[in-house]
Amino acid sequence: MSGHSKWATIKHKKAKEDAKRGRLFTKIIRELTSAARSGGGNSETNPALRVAMDHAKECNMPKNNIDNAIKRGTGDLDGVNYEEINYEGYGPGGTAVLVETLTDNKKRCAAEIRHIFSKQGGSLGEAGCVSWMFHKKGMIIVPKEGVDEAKLMDIAIDAGAEDIQDVAEDNVFEIYTTPDSFEKVKKALTENKVKITISEVTMIPQSYVRITGKDAEHMLKLIEVLEESDDVQMVYANFDIPSSEMEMLAAGDV
Repeated sequence: MSGHSKWATIKHKKAKEDAKRGRLFTKIIRELTSAARSGGGNSETNPALRVAMDHAKECNMPKNNIDNAIKRGTGDLDGVNYEEINYEGYGPGGTAVLVETLTDNKKRCAAEIRHIFSKQGGSLGEAGCVSWMFHKKGMIIVPKEGVDEAKLMDIAIDAGAEDIQDVAEDNVFEIYTTPDSFEKVKKALTENKVKITISEVTMIPQSYVRITGKDAEHMLKLIEVLEESDDVQMVYANFDIPSSEMEMLAAGDV
């Protein structure tokens, strides 16, 4: 399951840039509202809401914005009703792509997603065509510097982690958990003063497709354009691009 760390780091850097422009706030507000509508406004009993709130706080969203989004979800304030719809398809090099959306207009959303896939060299598939390739997991990335691997393993495994991988190429450890044990493992690491650079519940591919050159360039462009859609919440794909090439592509140097 390794290889997520570099792309996750790049995504989080982009997220900070998006937050400055307000684009990310729009997506997080939808996430908060949807989570509150489906599971209630108490983050102690609603794991999805707790994750969404953590996401909002990491992006420095004002507390008033968070509270209002939750109130719209619980019905305490008037708001738009968003529907969760997933789209599946294929990207350059035969990569699998899974797109999660929250939309108030299904027809508009479907047409836009189909257009993006087509224009960026991909193809939209039928429901179920690639989702079986992904499993929902908690992922926590810890930089290696100053970390004792044996101690880290003891802390994480005792708290319920499923797997820990040494990603030498990126100088980090990737810790994987079930969605249910994610918060417990994250809390244990924090209490033991282990530095965490990224923590999220995400979709992890069962296998990866190695791509380079033009396929890699077109793949990252497809994801970028999908993520620019207001309806799109998350995009997952099973590509494997060498870290050095990915950094250059993300920076626009090639």
